[in-house]
Amino acid sequence: MTSPALVALDSARAQRAAVIRWLRPLAPLIMGIVVWSACTQQPSPTSSRAVLVALVAFIAAGVGAVVSINHTRTHIGFVGALLAASAALVWLQPDGAAVAGIFVGISLLAPLLRGHLSIPITVVALISLAVAVSSARSGAIIDALLDAVMVGAFYGMMVFALRLGEANQQAERLVEELERGRAAQAEAARLSERQHLAREMHDLLAHSLSGLMLQLEGARLLAARSPDDPRLPAAIERAQQLGRAGLDEARRAIGLLRDDELPTLAELAKAFAHDHGVRCEYTVGGGERELESPARLAVYRVAQEALTNAARHASPTLVTVHLEHLDGSVRLTVEDFGPRAATPSAGAGYGLTGMRERAELLGGTLDAAPTATGFRVTLEVPA
Repeated sequence: MTSPALVALDSARAQRAAVIRWLRPLAPLIMGIVVWSACTQQPSPTSSRAVLVALVAFIAAGVGAVVSINHTRTHIGFVGALLAASAALVWLQPDGAAVAGIFVGISLLAPLLRGHLSIPITVVALISLAVAVSSARSGAIIDALLDAVMVGAFYGMMVFALRLGEANQQAERLVEELERGRAAQAEAARLSERQHLAREMHDLLAHSLSGLMLQLEGARLLAARSPDDPRLPAAIERAQQLGRAGLDEARRAIGLLRDDELPTLAELAKAFAHDHGVRCEYTVGGGERELESPARLAVYRVAQEALTNAARHASPTLVTVHLEHLDGSVRLTVEDFGPRAATPSAGAGYGLTGMRERAELLGGTLDAAPTATGFRVTLEVPA
């Protein structure tokens, strides 16, 4: 969907292009009027060779200036000749319209002059015009000054219009860069959201389904060995409870973007102990306080993943969950005590990768490493 800024930008460009199309034939029209006026004024080109030469030079310079508009040096030469021919016609035909040729020359020259170069050229042109008019009209200083002021004002308006056009073009570039930046930001947000949802679904499925599979596997083994084993109904009951808890977790994950309330770490530890039959101790240090939503979510998900890994990769006899509130940060330590069937490396698996991504997104750190008695996961994030 096109943004309103780009729509307005396209509209402004279309309007500017339309104005340029209308103004483009203006210079040839004015030069045609100057030629017609020179042919009807006295002395006429047929009675004065000087007027004829000046008129031919004016026509040739005017055509050359229009044709060579895309060639800077040649164009400047033709414009200079046009200004000189116009000044000569003003001097030779004081009552003619040759002064309009000077306006045309200025309008063609202004886009090519930048910086300090335009000032001396303009001053010389105005002085030459004033001298020519004053000499042609027998010392009519007022007329000469008026013509000079008009040309100077016209040139100033041209320069102002050009600077305004440049400013508009710069604003257009800034708008385009802003739109590209917004598009890139939206794409980054989309990718970040995809990664966020991927982490949430992994944490959810890893926690609930792994526990469910463990209980179902235990129930299967009991049923295979002894269908009448009294522990079988309890194992099936625990599997059903894990399935129900997984469904609740899925609903909670769907509502996660609405910042719904998460279970506490104490509830998570209690549920882990109940589901896996392993003693799980939860402690808090440093004075418990409410965490911001991003930090609270990261702490909960890392604790959940660490407990899942403990149940999946080890046969722990004890798991401890300790939350330490520090100055400006919070530290979570989840440690299991017992033999491990497999020891994941510090960077392996989507579980540890997801935990580390959570920490880095919040400007925190995550350490995961085996110990002499088991495995320890430590998360520290700003809070």
